Amino acid sequence: MVKGTDGTRRNAATGEHYLPRHEPRYREIASFLRAPLADTLEALDIALVGIPFDGGVSNRPGTRHGPREIRNQSSMMRSAHHITGLDPFAQARIADIGDVRFSSIYDLEKVSDDIAAYYAAIRKAGVIPLSAGGDHSITFPILRGLAADGPVGLIQIDAHTDTWDEFQGSKFHHGGPFRLACEQGLIDPKRTVQIGIRGAQNTTQGWDYSHDTGMRVMFMEEVDAMGIDAVIAEARRVVGDGPVYLSFDIDSIDPAFAPGTGTPEVGGLTSLQALQLVRGFRGLPLIGADVVEVSPPFDPSGNTALIGATLMYELLCLMAEGVDHTKT
Repeated sequence: MVKGTDGTRRNAATGEHYLPRHEPRYREIASFLRAPLADTLEALDIALVGIPFDGGVSNRPGTRHGPREIRNQSSMMRSAHHITGLDPFAQARIADIGDVRFSSIYDLEKVSDDIAAYYAAIRKAGVIPLSAGGDHSITFPILRGLAADGPVGLIQIDAHTDTWDEFQGSKFHHGGPFRLACEQGLIDPKRTVQIGIRGAQNTTQGWDYSHDTGMRVMFMEEVDAMGIDAVIAEARRVVGDGPVYLSFDIDSIDPAFAPGTGTPEVGGLTSLQALQLVRGFRGLPLIGADVVEVSPPFDPSGNTALIGATLMYELLCLMAEGVDHTKT
């Protein structure tokens, strides 16, 4: 495993030191955004994490394969941002720390506890996590691990509010993470914005819960009418200046661009709108972020995972720019 903070690797045979992310993109071990691999949180600012779990889906599985395929597709990413000029790897100490491990993957409550404990350790180390799922149920235990000091703001980019109650006798499913997070005081509903919501439902339960608790719900029709710049301004108004978590469900993007997801809904964001939206949150005090619901079996082209990888890069740029370089 790579040690130190410069990202270089030593060739075992020749002793040569080199930078893997500057090698041809078909070479080297696949890591998120070709970041160095690390087996410790020491000397890190940002940890890239995979959560290969889809036991919380209500219908189509496959997101357990998301982290691996996002890693593969992220080899297409380069370092310097074409708009800001920012190179996150020059700005912050970043590494792929691998995947969350589970003590009992068939027990949804234990899975939630495993994820929560993992992210509590990341938080304790003073490291900011950027995660790839996995289905959206993983965000609730991530917040359990990160929001120990009280409720945080939430930017949720999604086709669904994910504030439903129990489904088939379980509350640990991908349709209810933000209801659980709200009920347990992990997010402040008055500082929560849900962007891109759309699609018919058999019950209004999720919509009603979001509205009744004070979450700002922006249906896709409103997003389209307002325009991305105005949506960004409204979202920033809602979350304010306090700590905020950003969760990006790939099904917020229209399936014409990202078909590889468990619950696709037509009429969503374009891939360009999605990138513009994320870029608009530059400067917010992010405590973490995730990209979830990439399901490679439903997109043999790999394009959905490529979009997921690109979004992770954009989020990494936001995080790297906000790193506190005065900490030890």
